[in-house]
Amino acid sequence: MHLVPVNIESIRLAHPLPFPLMDKDGVLIAKRGYVIPTRGDLLEYAQRNGGLFIDVADSEAHHKAYVERLQNMVRDDKALGEIANTKISLSRDAERFAETEQRLDWLDLQFQANALVLETQPVYFGERLERVAGQLQRHCRETPDGALFALMYLTASDPRMYSATHGLLVATICYLAGRDVLKWPVAELDLLCKAALTMNIGMAAVQDQLAVQKEPPHPAQRKVIDEHAMRSASMLAALGITHADWLEVVRNHHLQTPGPLAARTPAGRMTRLLQRADMFSAKMSPRVSRQPVAPAAAMQASYYDEERKVDEAGAALIKALGVYPPGTFVKLATEEIAVVVRRGTNTTMPKAAVLLNRSGMPTVEHTIRDTSLRDYKVVSSVAFRDVRVRLNLERMLPLTQGAASDKPW
Repeated sequence: MHLVPVNIESIRLAHPLPFPLMDKDGVLIAKRGYVIPTRGDLLEYAQRNGGLFIDVADSEAHHKAYVERLQNMVRDDKALGEIANTKISLSRDAERFAETEQRLDWLDLQFQANALVLETQPVYFGERLERVAGQLQRHCRETPDGALFALMYLTASDPRMYSATHGLLVATICYLAGRDVLKWPVAELDLLCKAALTMNIGMAAVQDQLAVQKEPPHPAQRKVIDEHAMRSASMLAALGITHADWLEVVRNHHLQTPGPLAARTPAGRMTRLLQRADMFSAKMSPRVSRQPVAPAAAMQASYYDEERKVDEAGAALIKALGVYPPGTFVKLATEEIAVVVRRGTNTTMPKAAVLLNRSGMPTVEHTIRDTSLRDYKVVSSVAFRDVRVRLNLERMLPLTQGAASDKPW
């Protein structure tokens, strides 16, 4: 058992606990399903037992409970500053743990990105943006396959922070394609990453609502969608962003202008890459009202431009990510169902971890298959909804750490 501290603010009163609560020594305080009636009771438990702790294996349930608490605060019209400052944990020990445990680190980064697009106070915005962008770029440099895997998983598994997670995924895609394929300078990569994180700030709340809404956008929502690029650029300017290229990229990130990248300005090149990455990620992301398209189909849509010619930016995405990026599910020639954990030297031949054997039974150990081998080749994509296996992100992320020879660059 590996215990991590939790903040009492993340625990909902008068609701069944979705996870057992323990003290610092692992002694059970309250079992799963127990109802803590009042804040006074909760404070007494925390003070009497040296804090509240959960097993790291229950951290996903804690994450979901935390998200529900945030949603309740939004529904209750709490101040955005109060919402943004509601932490999953305030313990220094937990902060150190989050730095070493990749699973909690990704959930924390998702929370930070969510606060970034919802909390628009100039005094906090610049600092939060630098922190989120810096952490994301570090992940892209150190564990690129892990970054793709985590964000693909978070996008597919829980749409409730869609806007923030979508921005993180698009920023990662742009960073990897710009660095590894197009060989753009560091300054442009940093700017493009920040543009991706902030491109939808003008409609973040509406975008989150649409991700869980069964009905098509109603007229008021459609108006926000249509105007969000200009609104996002205006909001960024009001928040103190003065970089002309950054604002131009955000303002134009939905423009569809085919043609080679070399003929464009730096802002024009970044805009085109962002537009293709945004489109690819949106097609791959499930919503309540629609199912995502297969990775190969999303890649094909990005690969060809509006004139049905090969798009230079789209081709860079495919070369950087592969046709089956980490975090996507595939069926192998063995009839096993696997999840891609590492990109391969060929865009169609990644490394994949087996989740279901040929009989459809979950595997205890996730054997890695090299799909460049004929016996284990990919025969089709599999939709997230069709994989009846719950992934443990903490357990899966180490599998994304392959040898240097596995990498596509």
